[in-house]
Amino acid sequence: MATKDVAPHNPADPKTDRMIDPKTGEQRVLAPNQSFRSVTETISSIVLTTHTPLGWFFGFVLAGGLIGMLLTAVTWLFLKGTGIWAITMPVAWGFAIVNFVWWIGIGHAGTLISAILLLFKQGWRNSINRFAEAMTLFAVVCAGMFPVIHTGRPWLAIYWLFPYPNSMNVWPQFRSPLMWDVFAVSTYATISVVFWYIGLVPDFGTMRDRAQSKFAKYIYGQLSLGWRGSARHWMRYESASLLLAGLATPLVLSVHTVISFDFAVAVLPGWHTTIFPPYFVAGAIYSGFSMVLTLAIPIRKFYALEDIITMRHLDNMAKVMLATGLIVAYGYSMEVVMAWYSASRWEYFMFWNRMFGPMGWAYWVLITCNIAIPLTTLWSRKLRHNVAYLFAISLIVNTGMWFERFVIVVTSLYRDFLPSSWGTYRATRWDYMTFVGTLGLFTFLFFLFIRFVPMIPMSEIRMMLPQAKVKHDNELPTEAGH
Repeated sequence: MATKDVAPHNPADPKTDRMIDPKTGEQRVLAPNQSFRSVTETISSIVLTTHTPLGWFFGFVLAGGLIGMLLTAVTWLFLKGTGIWAITMPVAWGFAIVNFVWWIGIGHAGTLISAILLLFKQGWRNSINRFAEAMTLFAVVCAGMFPVIHTGRPWLAIYWLFPYPNSMNVWPQFRSPLMWDVFAVSTYATISVVFWYIGLVPDFGTMRDRAQSKFAKYIYGQLSLGWRGSARHWMRYESASLLLAGLATPLVLSVHTVISFDFAVAVLPGWHTTIFPPYFVAGAIYSGFSMVLTLAIPIRKFYALEDIITMRHLDNMAKVMLATGLIVAYGYSMEVVMAWYSASRWEYFMFWNRMFGPMGWAYWVLITCNIAIPLTTLWSRKLRHNVAYLFAISLIVNTGMWFERFVIVVTSLYRDFLPSSWGTYRATRWDYMTFVGTLGLFTFLFFLFIRFVPMIPMSEIRMMLPQAKVKHDNELPTEAGH
């Protein structure tokens, strides 16, 4: 059945009031012209179309080229060893650890949006949680490769990393936070995969019923696990979602807390501080939401999803970034205050050197990107509703959060207790190739995701339509299905 005609509009036009709820005066989560059928067709057609946009092919090929760069760098690493990187004494940790922590932080927003906002019944999460969860998985993949390749000879080193008894009675050091990382990250990855897949089951059922080719029907049929949309299926689906959300919520706090222990349990000036766990978690959410904005803004533009990913979503994510950015700023200030208050000459010198030493430029890039620019502008509602500005801010914050990890790792190591052992750090081309290659790997996996999997949960969006005040007198109730 045809739905009622709706006047054309420009979703980006601030003069229109169609996205404002007249009763509450707030931005709508969904455009009022959406119906059960339009939501299903809009989202499923992106996957089931036989015409793949040229822009998708261009991005896919570009990401594939960056993966080739990654494979080249990793192959040379395995042939020559970690000497091709810039890690030397005293800077024994370099890009590998910086990138590992950065990618783990990127993946935090997916779990936050999926689990915590679900438990708090925040309906605005529904339009962005699917690709935020996918972002989490791909970020963990990129992060997980660094503990493997940073050994240089993984086929030899992995033999000693697993906790099994052997004739030499050599066991991993369970008191090392590096070993805690293994359990924290693997648990986080496991529950993220399960949570992501469970949320996909109803949509796989829809894709199975709408697919035209027999091969697509078979693949989506297998992935849907026999989903029929019965009351029993929905009851079990919602129970599983709540259970997984309850299990995943502590991981938002625990995973990056454990990552921070890599530094906080050391006695090195600049690392040995108790503020690390909370501000690492806040920084992870900060960078995670900035990456969600980086992905959401092009997606809503190129696939014309402005009525589903609305300004309400972008504004709320900007507010979360503002809140977590303030926590990060507090963490930065407490580091400086405690270095002064401790009366430790080593802590005091380390922070003076971090700010004004030979690599002080990195610290001020960090402050500019994470504090000065976003926290002075995101208070403005006008700027939060400027899509181009939000996209620029998301890139700036991602850059600043990478420099935060760089500053923590490198500027705490290159000038230690003995001036005679002072050195410097200059990343090699292999460091840069490996990092840029992981960006290509992340993008490559994300392009595959948006092409073959519904990037927005149709089932959850359809359940929100009554909240969007949709009124279609001539629409059949059966359109709530497929």
